[in-house]
Amino acid sequence: MSTSIGSSLTEAQTTAEDQVPKIELLTWTDDEYDGVIVEMDKPMDSATFLSILRASISHWKQLGKKGVWIKLPIYLVSLVEALVQEGFWYHHAERKYLMLVYWIPASADTIPANATHRVGVGSFVVNEKQEVLVVQEKTGHFQGSGVWKFPTGVVDQGEDICAAAVREVKEETGVDAEFVEVLAFRQSHMSFFEKSDLFFVCLLRPLSSDIQAQELEIEAAKWMPFDEYAAQPIMEKYELMKYINNIYLAKIDGQYSGFTPVSTVPNFSKKNIYLYLNAGGLKKSNSL
Repeated sequence: MSTSIGSSLTEAQTTAEDQVPKIELLTWTDDEYDGVIVEMDKPMDSATFLSILRASISHWKQLGKKGVWIKLPIYLVSLVEALVQEGFWYHHAERKYLMLVYWIPASADTIPANATHRVGVGSFVVNEKQEVLVVQEKTGHFQGSGVWKFPTGVVDQGEDICAAAVREVKEETGVDAEFVEVLAFRQSHMSFFEKSDLFFVCLLRPLSSDIQAQELEIEAAKWMPFDEYAAQPIMEKYELMKYINNIYLAKIDGQYSGFTPVSTVPNFSKKNIYLYLNAGGLKKSNSL
């Protein structure tokens, strides 16, 4: 008899549980700062999404979560309005997605800001004849000015500064080059779309001499004696350019050392990174 009653209770309990509607939540992964990351990939209408979003936020709040990151691919851009309605704000955008964020606790958020800097490189390529590899640009600030300048460009995502310098020289002039060192760098603010800007002046050694100027961006390219390059009237107008020329002259006189890349493995990654340092000064210090 007792067995029969127990069996009936179990069946009744199971039936009751089956009748309780299951709450659907967004699929998420935890980040390292008590937050969650959601990568949307399935299309859904805004009303359904809003309902699931609210249930998810309530669940995350119970778990003590803080920041919420939701990555929306471009084909789900119709869901942006629902997210903004719930208090999400834009963090950043890339070619294929938007990233929106939300802060759950009733306190000031600690969500890190979007990237604040753009990184650029300028390549000072000098051959054995003390000739500088220079270009005239078809677009940009010096377009149509007749000014000869060294190749410049922007570092790509995931690209090392030393690799970017070599790449830009190859793309703009067709010349193969070997990275030597960072001579100097400057920081400026309120630059491209109000971002700050880091610009690294790099010294390179040419491995070839034939020039094939890039047709899209470069009007002309050539090897120019350094004295002729440094004597351009624009050098008097731009103090930064005069500093760079003086740094190079000090370099060839053996009075200046820049920063060379040394490959090292960090604790937080298995991928090698470059530490830029004064290798000559370090070697001299270690020999004392």
